[in-house]
Amino acid sequence: MTNRAHDDWPTFYAGLRIEPYVRVAADQGLFDSEDIAVFDAVCARLPDLQPGPEPPARLHGDLWSGNVYWGSDGRVWLIDPAAHGGHRETDLAMLRLFGAPQLDRILAAYAEAAADAGAPLADGHEARTPLHQLYPLLVHTVLFGGGYAGQALAAARTALRS
Repeated sequence: MTNRAHDDWPTFYAGLRIEPYVRVAADQGLFDSEDIAVFDAVCARLPDLQPGPEPPARLHGDLWSGNVYWGSDGRVWLIDPAAHGGHRETDLAMLRLFGAPQLDRILAAYAEAAADAGAPLADGHEARTPLHQLYPLLVHTVLFGGGYAGQALAAARTALRS
């Protein structure tokens, strides 16, 4: 995983998260030229698919339920980070992708904290979830194959319709 700094999130996400994994998956025979064109369209439209620029947020980077530990004292611990600066909707989308105990509570608490800090999530963030799920789906496509390839392609097509 490369985390070189970029001037904006769309360039970072396209160049370091989507395109490299689409190429590897295509080399593995998991995507054909029509599939690749869908991902290319997402990358080309990324600036328009996300409402306005945001400063980078510190992301966990691998936030799925297996990396969230609930202590008996009520505290929550995050482990195994792949920390980087990115778009703040990304970790939330990852939690939605693989599920988490008390997911609704986590999402509501995040939304409340963001609003209290004067930086509420932009309207339509739920509809952008597939866009932010592309990276973990592509990684899983490369690592585990077929079923994830279909999910990644479906997420890309959904992102283009938003």
